[in-house]
Amino acid sequence: MVEENNLQSNLAFRPLTPTGKGLGDVTAQPVVAAVAEQGWNLLREDISLPVAVLSERRVQHNLQWMKSFIDSYGLKLAPHGKTTMSPALFHRQLAQGAWGITLATAPQVQAAYHFGVRRVILANQLVGRANMSIISRLLQDPGFECYVIVDSVANVQQLGEFFAQAGQRLNLLLELGVSGGRTGVRDAAACDALLAAIAAYPHSLALAGIEVYEGVLGDDATIRAFLRRAVHTLIALDAQGQLTASKAILTGAGSAWFDLVAEEWAGVTLARPLDIILRPGCYLTHDVGIYKAAETRIHASNPIARAMHSSLLPALQLWAYVQSLPEPGLAILGLGKRDAAFDAGLPVPALHFRPQDHAHTGTAAPVAAPADWTLTRMMDQHAFMQVPVDADLQVGDMLALDISHPCLTFDKWRQLLVVDDNYTVIDAVETFF
Repeated sequence: MVEENNLQSNLAFRPLTPTGKGLGDVTAQPVVAAVAEQGWNLLREDISLPVAVLSERRVQHNLQWMKSFIDSYGLKLAPHGKTTMSPALFHRQLAQGAWGITLATAPQVQAAYHFGVRRVILANQLVGRANMSIISRLLQDPGFECYVIVDSVANVQQLGEFFAQAGQRLNLLLELGVSGGRTGVRDAAACDALLAAIAAYPHSLALAGIEVYEGVLGDDATIRAFLRRAVHTLIALDAQGQLTASKAILTGAGSAWFDLVAEEWAGVTLARPLDIILRPGCYLTHDVGIYKAAETRIHASNPIARAMHSSLLPALQLWAYVQSLPEPGLAILGLGKRDAAFDAGLPVPALHFRPQDHAHTGTAAPVAAPADWTLTRMMDQHAFMQVPVDADLQVGDMLALDISHPCLTFDKWRQLLVVDDNYTVIDAVETFF
């Protein structure tokens, strides 16, 4: 039995497991069900701040929005799990019809597997014996389906030898890349060399199709050309009999350009069954920064998104106290780089709440933070907020902050609270980075 006081005081800082084991024990069963039973409310100050919260209504909206968008194009979805690394959220995505989950590393795949995920794309090169051993162990389960990307002869040879010794056959996706980009083969000669290397291991390697990541490119025309290159390459591989896996796959799409991928790939067919799989991950919580900018572009240009008459909503917020007003025009918040992403812009003050008002009336609600309250920098556990010298702000006030780039905020929290529209805690989700 988990004591209420321990849950309440330590929720944001330790895994909720019955044994008290650390996050390395991915088989530990979380006791998050106890959280909803407490009846905590954020505005009553039942929760230690800072804290990361998810809006249940907005998460559900985003799940439904992306499903509708993907279904409109007749495609499939394997959301990138590295965004949240939360098995509870993985299963909500799967329950909403996701084909599988995308992961970035072998340990991430292992964590997802231990929580019941049975179909994954490892959108990364599988390099190193220990990493190969993780995937090999999971492949001992005949119900586990895994696809790994490759872009070099050396890696293919290493995989071919390892899985031949293991007596297993690994599904591969050939990754195409662009000059100056990240990974992926750059030209036809490199592609041909890779295909020859794969063909040398017919019993331990099977080529399933093509993978791309278009997010390294920055304009519509270049991205569309890259996506068409992927289609042409896949069709050629199929015609030449080089797709040797039982299933053909074409996959791409990060969280910024998934609309272009859907437009370019919808309707692509082969002589054999083909799964066209998009992999955005940040749609689940969205943001007010880099992905809000992408959404604005999508709604301006994509007819399906416009016809849906709704958009993705920012569902992740951080709440923190004003802990010091050391000089006119400056407020110090109890939140910093250990709590929020700062690589794509600092958090943005969204809501202001004075707990004393709630304590006196029980009906006070947060109000929009003034637009001229602005974070200017963060330290480990402090944020500097510039405000007018006459700002109505007190030590002990609470602020909700929106973020940019959910991935690098999620990985700072072992648990996130799920709240309803009244800020009552109805659930908690754990992360396993």
